[in-house]
Amino acid sequence: MPQSRPLWLILAPAIFLMLWSAGFAVAKIGLQYAPPMTLLALRFGLVILIMAVMFLVLRPPLPETGADWLHLAIVGVLIQTVYFGFCYMAFVNGIAAGTLALIMALQPIVVALVAPRWSGEQIGWRQWGGLVLALSGTAVVIVARLDIGPAPLLGFLFSALGLGGIVMGSLWEKRFGRYHHPVTANLIGYGAGFICLLPFFAAQGVGSVEWNMPFIWVLAYLVIGNSVIAIGLLLAMIRAGEVAKVSALLFLVPPLAALVAWLALSEHMPPLAWVGLVLAGAGVYIATRKHKGTVA
Repeated sequence: MPQSRPLWLILAPAIFLMLWSAGFAVAKIGLQYAPPMTLLALRFGLVILIMAVMFLVLRPPLPETGADWLHLAIVGVLIQTVYFGFCYMAFVNGIAAGTLALIMALQPIVVALVAPRWSGEQIGWRQWGGLVLALSGTAVVIVARLDIGPAPLLGFLFSALGLGGIVMGSLWEKRFGRYHHPVTANLIGYGAGFICLLPFFAAQGVGSVEWNMPFIWVLAYLVIGNSVIAIGLLLAMIRAGEVAKVSALLFLVPPLAALVAWLALSEHMPPLAWVGLVLAGAGVYIATRKHKGTVA
């Protein structure tokens, strides 16, 4: 008789989806009160502090080799510094939260297409078809939003660089990653990301931070909701073999992020843009959907 799954594992994909989708709008709200690098430095510093306390309490094992330390650090820099850094820069250069979520939703497709050359995995017509559909939907969203204002070209450049960061981080983890305790992996990853953030932080300057309750709530959400709970759930689902469900749910991130941004930031999405979001989401779903015979 198959063992029933715990309730938290049943709810984990939906909780992860909600936390991750809302994070785009929440981060953009935070940038109203602090410069991008300052907000990131505060976020990373608080996560490191939490992970350091958890490390002292739990005493998880450290990586056994220098190569393991290096790979964890590289993934941390690519995802924490490059991905989040350029995403925040895209926000302050005019990219809407829903549009950025849509661009970042292309990550699993790009990873699937690059993986054959990187790790020898095979891809088929389904991934290519999903990519074409997703890119078509993205183009529809961008064109539809031109009615609101001119395209923020610098914002799109930063979005592309952010997408490159999370794609390369995923590919590096896919090829060189080994299992490490989540607290150890996060402590090293965020530590490396924080160190590599410092030159940009110094170049931009500390800037003024408006310490008020909305900003404190934003910071708490980004640290606890996104960096601790959401990432923790993702790692737990990967270990439990549930990551395929997260990939399937990724097609819901852009419309959900756009909805939250509309409610929280009054970001208008023209009707045609919602059609594009549906097309792009369908493309992500098609490209990441597992075959019936595939074991997650």
